[in-house]
Amino acid sequence: MRNGQALKSLEPSGPVAARGARSAGGGTSGFDRRSNAGGLPLEIAFLANYGVAPAYLIAAARLAHKEGVSPDRALLASGAIEETFFYRCLARHLGVSFIDEPLRLLDVAVKTYPQPHHAGLVAYTSPEGPAWLAAPRDKGLTTLLGNMKRGGQKTRLAITTPSHLSRSLREAARRKIAAEASFSLLSADADLSAQSGLNLKQQFFIGAGSFGAALSVLIPAFSAGYFWAVFIGLMFLAAIIFRLFVSAAAIGAPRPRREPLEDHQLPVYTVLVALYKEARIARRLVAMLDQIDYPRAKLDIKLILEEDDRETRYALESLPLSPIYEIIVAPSGEPRTKPRALNVALPLARGELIAVFDAEDAPDALQLRLAAEGFARAPSQLACLQAKLVIENVQDRWLTQLFAIEYAALFELQNVGLADLGLPFPVSGSSNHFRTSVLREIHGWDAWNVTEDADVGLRLARFGYSIDMLDSITHEEAPVSIDAWLKQRQRWFKGWWQTLITISRSPLTLIREIGLVRAGAIALLFVSLLFGPLFWIPSSLLLLSNILLNGVWMPEDFAGVCLATLWTSVSLLGLGSLFWHALFGMKQQRLLHLWPVLPLLLPYYCLHAVAAWMAIYELFRRPFHWHKTEHGLASTSQRVVTKPAREQSLA
Repeated sequence: MRNGQALKSLEPSGPVAARGARSAGGGTSGFDRRSNAGGLPLEIAFLANYGVAPAYLIAAARLAHKEGVSPDRALLASGAIEETFFYRCLARHLGVSFIDEPLRLLDVAVKTYPQPHHAGLVAYTSPEGPAWLAAPRDKGLTTLLGNMKRGGQKTRLAITTPSHLSRSLREAARRKIAAEASFSLLSADADLSAQSGLNLKQQFFIGAGSFGAALSVLIPAFSAGYFWAVFIGLMFLAAIIFRLFVSAAAIGAPRPRREPLEDHQLPVYTVLVALYKEARIARRLVAMLDQIDYPRAKLDIKLILEEDDRETRYALESLPLSPIYEIIVAPSGEPRTKPRALNVALPLARGELIAVFDAEDAPDALQLRLAAEGFARAPSQLACLQAKLVIENVQDRWLTQLFAIEYAALFELQNVGLADLGLPFPVSGSSNHFRTSVLREIHGWDAWNVTEDADVGLRLARFGYSIDMLDSITHEEAPVSIDAWLKQRQRWFKGWWQTLITISRSPLTLIREIGLVRAGAIALLFVSLLFGPLFWIPSSLLLLSNILLNGVWMPEDFAGVCLATLWTSVSLLGLGSLFWHALFGMKQQRLLHLWPVLPLLLPYYCLHAVAAWMAIYELFRRPFHWHKTEHGLASTSQRVVTKPAREQSLA
């Protein structure tokens, strides 16, 4: 119940002009030493003097005990009263001012950011001089109330809401926030960031390889064509065999379900959602997040917006968001990317675990519980759990059907196999779950990588951490037009190139960090991911032109037979593995009814080739440009609408 439903209006009086509650007996000014009578917790007992029914306070205390949180967290998260009302009552109870207007913070608040945010206490300039502004929660609230009860000093102290304190801090520290969001990783180690581009060794290697390839084409007498044909063929053959080996590892007995954790055992969970021009689906997004089955008081949901995205901000602010939500506006700056927005919110996360979702996502209601249980039972080296992404709008058109088949193969075979073999792999940009401490240790996301998920997955391996798959699904919307699909894939390919450039700056260092086998696995993964699409169209056109001009080539010597055998194996194994992966993924996700579109896989992967070449062009022209994918355009859905998470009502 909201204040307006549960409580009557509190008469405006002095600093406590709040709506949604009434003063019982005229209220009190100063600390009421009887406020915790009847066994009510100190943190919420004072509200009984301001019209909050004791039944709500008792229920909040019971819920707090069940979930292992402070009573004030449980009460506010339940929605029984509003945040502003709670802190206005607290200010009146303590006999101090309540502040909700802009104010000037002292420089020390900026220098120590984000510590004041987590402490709920910041120094500011009042008309009388330096003073303290507090938005106490948890132990801070207990300490403050206990101190006042013992007659402690309360001079030059004012109360505000946590939301207002956070906004004030972020406004004062906007330059520091912008700089750290963009350059934290770059400052820590430039070799780990895509912003550094190609180093001299990489430029020399690429130049020498291109020169050799050009000689083999332009000067046939140079006799390098055979060498390049064999080298490239062996490279692709190894990548295909590796892919088949990984897929075989994914086929086995299902993983045993771990023992569930009780509510009080679950950690605080931060959910990050970076948004840009998503006003159309703002209400749906909040509805999806509200369906998450997790203790409300242990949820910390950050909705991160760009400074110029006023429409999405207005759409979110018009919704009745509970205090577990916080709207964070990222200061303007470069680059304009999702990872930079996530970096803005990372210092403010109060959860032990972090989940990243996209605006259009509909995660399974139990996903956070399953992830928390997975981390609790796993060694500390496990840093990330990746949930499976399932396309929601499968029936929209042939493009979304093929997208769904591709995702089924990726999340049911490739990623599962890589995880089971203990090999690193690029995580997806959504529904990945991290240990917060590890994310901060590796300096968050690379703001300059437009496929930040691939980078962070491999960087975790370089820091000695592992990734695993989470047996939970998230429904996601696929692009419905070829133009939108190409722009999205163009960005993905460009980010994968940035990731490859980053990890290959010092191959020997990479091998020392993760070992020869894992480094080789990454190399073969990128052969399939990047070089395969680049060669599909040119090699196919070359083969067709030769057949049309010269007929079918018949080898005349042993070398020709070897070369023909090699490329025939590459072609047949490549096509076979493509369709086998698709069919297995379709079976796992109950998509076998889509079999009529399987012949379209070949033209679909030709679209990959187009996007791959577009990405090469973009990599040189606009390396850090982010192609935004528009959401909310789906016309069909295979998602089963679940009931909202159980209400934690105090009624």
